[in-house]
Amino acid sequence: MDVRYYMAVIGPSEGGGYGVVFPDFPGCVSVGDTIEETQANAIEALCLHVEGMIEDGEALPEPSPINAPLPDWLDQDDLKDAVRILVPIEIGGTVMRVNITMEEGLLARLDRVASVRGLSRSGALSDAARKWMQNG
Repeated sequence: MDVRYYMAVIGPSEGGGYGVVFPDFPGCVSVGDTIEETQANAIEALCLHVEGMIEDGEALPEPSPINAPLPDWLDQDDLKDAVRILVPIEIGGTVMRVNITMEEGLLARLDRVASVRGLSRSGALSDAARKWMQNG
């Protein structure tokens, strides 16, 4: 498994709280009421953004150094009080086949819900595992 660290820029938001942007991923943004909440939300936002890119077959950019100049699309005036942090993300390795044990009725319900949502059983279990780990 490969771990990459991408720069995130956290700054005060106009309506209160904080916002976060990722210079390497235009459109990947999040917010929070506190810096700590914003940092946690940044991790989740980046994970979801990267997962979507991987599913779409898009190449991930190389991480910019934390002291790299910010891109022109970011409003420099809005970021004068911002801080930069590095957000780690695990880039999945080889897909592995596993064997699990689950109650029959639960498995049937899982398959039905996964099907309705356009997922495979494996996809649904992977999504559930990610959410469970993020919620601690």
